[in-house]
Amino acid sequence: MKLDRIDFRLLDLVQRDNRLCSEHLGRKVGLSASGVQRRLKRLRAKGVIEADVSIISPKAIGQNVTAVVLISLERTRADTVDRLKRQIRKMSEVMSAFYVTGLADVVLLVTVNDMEDYERFARRLTDESSEIKRIETMVVMDRFKAGFTLPIASIAWF
Repeated sequence: MKLDRIDFRLLDLVQRDNRLCSEHLGRKVGLSASGVQRRLKRLRAKGVIEADVSIISPKAIGQNVTAVVLISLERTRADTVDRLKRQIRKMSEVMSAFYVTGLADVVLLVTVNDMEDYERFARRLTDESSEIKRIETMVVMDRFKAGFTLPIASIAWF
């Protein structure tokens, strides 16, 4: 899908605050409210906008431990990786998951109530996947930036 300057401007605005009304967005990008609604509907239908979400503080709901988990596999065959991806998608503790290059094969961002919950999570992960060779866990001491904002402002406002 080809995006124009107005699409980029809209995307930049709604990724920062998806509660902005169509009238406000229209004033910012030079469209009518109905024009904004049509574009946003198209951007959602084409998968450019994947989801409209609220970012919730993990600590506010008792998720006091966040961990970055590096997983190394015995073999990185397609069927092995696909099986692990399916398993991880079902695990509610996993906030984000990435298949990566480098020292690890998979990187997870995990949130749990406490270290006992993390231990149960790690055991479940290894019990259900015999292909895991190594798990390295880094416990987050301080989350000082969180979000999903892409750096499109420089494209959007040219």
